[in-house]
Amino acid sequence: MKKQLLLLGLLGMTYLSSYAQKINRKAVVERHTVSVASFDTLASLSVGNGRFAFTVDATGLQSFPNYYSNGVPLGTQSVWGWHSFPNKENVKFEETLKEYNLNGRKVTYSVQGAKNAKSKEAINYYRENPNRLQLGNLGFIFKKKDGSTAQITDIIVQNQQLNPYTGQITSHFSLEGQSVTVVTICDPNQDVVSVNIQSNLLKTGQIQVFLKFPFPSNQFLDSGTNYKNTDQHQSAIVSSQTQSAIIKHQLDADQYFVRFDWSKNGTIIENKTHEFILTPKVEDGSWEFSANFSEKSPATTSTFSAINQRSLLAWKNFWNSGGAIDFEGSTDVRAKELERRIVLSQYLTKIQCANEQPPQETGLTYNSWYGKPHLEMHWWHGIHFALWGRVDLLEKSLDWYAKVYPNAVGIAKRQGYEGARWQKMTDPAGEESPSSVGAFLIWQQPHFIYFAELVRRQKPTKSTLQKYSKLVFATADFMASYPHWDEENKRYILGKGLIPAQERFNPEETFNPTYELVYWHWALKVAQDWRKAMGLKPNEKYDKILQNLSKLPVKDGVYLATESAQDSYTNPKFLTDHPSVLGALGMLPPTPMIDMPTMQRTFDKVWDVWQWHDTWGWDFPMVAMTAARLGRPDKAIDGLMMNIRTNTYLPNGHNFQDERLRLYLPGNGGLLATIAMMCSRDDLPTGKTSFPNNGQWKVKWEGFKKMP
Repeated sequence: MKKQLLLLGLLGMTYLSSYAQKINRKAVVERHTVSVASFDTLASLSVGNGRFAFTVDATGLQSFPNYYSNGVPLGTQSVWGWHSFPNKENVKFEETLKEYNLNGRKVTYSVQGAKNAKSKEAINYYRENPNRLQLGNLGFIFKKKDGSTAQITDIIVQNQQLNPYTGQITSHFSLEGQSVTVVTICDPNQDVVSVNIQSNLLKTGQIQVFLKFPFPSNQFLDSGTNYKNTDQHQSAIVSSQTQSAIIKHQLDADQYFVRFDWSKNGTIIENKTHEFILTPKVEDGSWEFSANFSEKSPATTSTFSAINQRSLLAWKNFWNSGGAIDFEGSTDVRAKELERRIVLSQYLTKIQCANEQPPQETGLTYNSWYGKPHLEMHWWHGIHFALWGRVDLLEKSLDWYAKVYPNAVGIAKRQGYEGARWQKMTDPAGEESPSSVGAFLIWQQPHFIYFAELVRRQKPTKSTLQKYSKLVFATADFMASYPHWDEENKRYILGKGLIPAQERFNPEETFNPTYELVYWHWALKVAQDWRKAMGLKPNEKYDKILQNLSKLPVKDGVYLATESAQDSYTNPKFLTDHPSVLGALGMLPPTPMIDMPTMQRTFDKVWDVWQWHDTWGWDFPMVAMTAARLGRPDKAIDGLMMNIRTNTYLPNGHNFQDERLRLYLPGNGGLLATIAMMCSRDDLPTGKTSFPNNGQWKVKWEGFKKMP
């Protein structure tokens, strides 16, 4: 094994004496300033602070939300904005449970298969509630010279730019020959959108601002443009002054406020139900306003100038902290595009994924899966923060696990296991959501140990151990109680009763998936390391699993997806979705469970036979990680830049998947994690990278932390 690792470490890696050279970070970031020249529904731009995001059209606000509803929607979302419909039928969560006979005992799972009408109602209710709110549509109303309201076709877009280095969106457009310039920013400390407008149309009263409250659609996707159901929620101006106003929005038991503050004078009125109009009263062509979204009635909001100063400083500090990479001088035609994806992915994950909850897969732009986080995706959303030297941004979401810990313990106990079980599809309180797939996934279970280990590696202190050890051990306790003892073959088996990361398998038949076996072994070993670091004896249960866990399933010289799928590479169904067998080496470091030649053959097999058109955005980073660990940098780049629709990165940097998921942040996070590990990881010698050594790649990097 050591000889194999040494050989692979020496093959295909690029020596870079320049890896620690200083990078002009501002230049790298600003050469990927986003430019938009039309009302492109897939090129909407966002500002945000990690816990709140605001997405705009080419006017710099959300002036035409319906037009963008099937693209990247014009969302206003926060980490705190949640809503639940009333439980009118008084359904119980227990009615979502289905009993399975697995490994000689009965286990209950919350699944979608309804037993009866009451069960169906319960399943739908707990799947759909709570749902993340679209907090409001905030846009311009433009009046033409004849007094009529301008339509989108009347607006001539000249140029709109997002400068990621400053966090500013600057929009230039015109109406009937009159130019308008709008600068849009977000307060780094509060959920405030602030706007500066320059136009002679202000003097003639041809620019107004509207705030419109949509109603939750209660659908899988919510673009925030449901203006029906007006009688099912309430909104009103609760205070109004010459330069400020507060509006309250009430939905069932949930409420929040929007405070407007503006320069000079102006008036605000309720134009119609759930729609409010702010009209500036100015004599020149300059005006500013801010909108503060808050759970509680907010105090006075800062001026545009003050918010802009804070925002500029916050973004400067972000870009000049942590890691950076520079491909200037590379001749590979893909280098410029890869660098663009890297820069914009940092911006997008910073404004959409850096908060006190695991994010949803579509971040804070629009709802997918009712706005709920998926814990198996937290790895893809979050580990790059640590690898890029911004571990504090990862830690923001780790406190959530402590908050919902009692629920995780309750799930494990109900199913007859020890410790805490982390579910796939959850809500802000850590409650389960019924899912015929998510209920059986287990690869999210070791994630917390991985997160905590990344923190420990960068903060190797007693306080780190004290803060996270309880959850590390509770996670491992479940993992040690979950495997089933196979008396005939004297081994522990994962399953039956699981679905692997490749979601193509029947849970009642599936056991011993390759990736999950390796992850189980690695995480339990790390948990033992934590015990040692705390001066504790090794846990006997952990050791028992480590010593007797099933070997990886092999057939015809390659690793199978699962031991139960001997037709892993001949059944067309099993050649789609995530090729997670590769995650056993790539996402995870080399371990004693992996035979390198076998993984080399497995990689080639997957590369040749996989139906790449039926994959997801994070599959391409995963493939690249495996190629990098195997010493195959050409394949790492080929994987990252594969020309497949789900590997599309839009002009705004978002990873497009399909008509449902027009953005997909696990792809962005996965890309960033891969770039970091291609430059710095435990099994990569100092001074080398996993970029091709063919003279076409010139790579400078700094500030990355080693991936395990």
